[in-house]
Amino acid sequence: MTSVIFLGTPEFAVPILEGLIAQHYDILAVMTQPDRKVGRKQRLAASPVKQAAQKHDIPVLQPEKLSGSPELAQAIAMAPDLIVTAAYGQFLPTKFLEAAKIIAVNVHGSLLPKYRGGAPIQYSIMNGDSETGVTIIEMVKKMDAGDMFAQAKLPLTRADDTGTVFAKLSLLGRDLLLETLPKIIAGTATRTPQDPDKVTFSPTITKEQEHLNIHLPAKALDQWIRALRPDVGGYVYLNGQRTKLWAITPLSAGSTLPAGSIVERDKHRLVMVAGQQTTFQVDELQPAGKAKQSVADFLNGPGQQLTTGQQVITDDPE
Repeated sequence: MTSVIFLGTPEFAVPILEGLIAQHYDILAVMTQPDRKVGRKQRLAASPVKQAAQKHDIPVLQPEKLSGSPELAQAIAMAPDLIVTAAYGQFLPTKFLEAAKIIAVNVHGSLLPKYRGGAPIQYSIMNGDSETGVTIIEMVKKMDAGDMFAQAKLPLTRADDTGTVFAKLSLLGRDLLLETLPKIIAGTATRTPQDPDKVTFSPTITKEQEHLNIHLPAKALDQWIRALRPDVGGYVYLNGQRTKLWAITPLSAGSTLPAGSIVERDKHRLVMVAGQQTTFQVDELQPAGKAKQSVADFLNGPGQQLTTGQQVITDDPE
């Protein structure tokens, strides 16, 4: 039985781990990020991967920092045949990668060499790509730079956000990994080096990027909102109050009013201006300190005073 140390943290990695277990790989240990405080009540919670490992009585390692940790020494001593990672969240030291008797591989959520880094799915949506995918690569010291063994593509639609694409790519990555690993183990897998001229990066989303730019065209604004959904959410300052926009619909009609102005408003509909004289309909939003709500609930509650022609979204709080 081929032995594996598996590294992963979010829900994206769970089907991949479960797939390895179902195919009777010997999972020696699972390494995941330490438990973190989540939610408004800041309760300590285990990662989805830790929860999955515990269901199967697999030993779990959770170093705060992998390099130089006792957990690293423990993992190296296990001398696995394979190291498999999927959205783990830390760099792996070279001596750990070299501990794999066969190879260390990663399931990466993009069509490499496009979007190396920690947020490939978000950037594919943010940039309006027509497709994304997963790539199985050898892990090397340089981030996401190893030779590619296999790729699978996934079309992107306006119905997608980061949450839906994560779920789809997780299953696609699981199937591609399970198809590819036997070839790697047998030495029959084809290696394809990444073209350095086509490399792009997707660094982790910053707090500053959560502030939506109302001067973007409505289509691009919609892409940003979907890229930040469902976990983070993008916000604007609406009448000086930080307000998250969870869903909008770009419209074909234009307007000469300034970006951030109200074009149309009734009890159930709110149409606003974005950049380049484009417009969008607000569908779901969340005023600071309140729950998500439909635009109708907002207009009949916190947004009762909004009127057509007002410029209510500004770059900074007033």
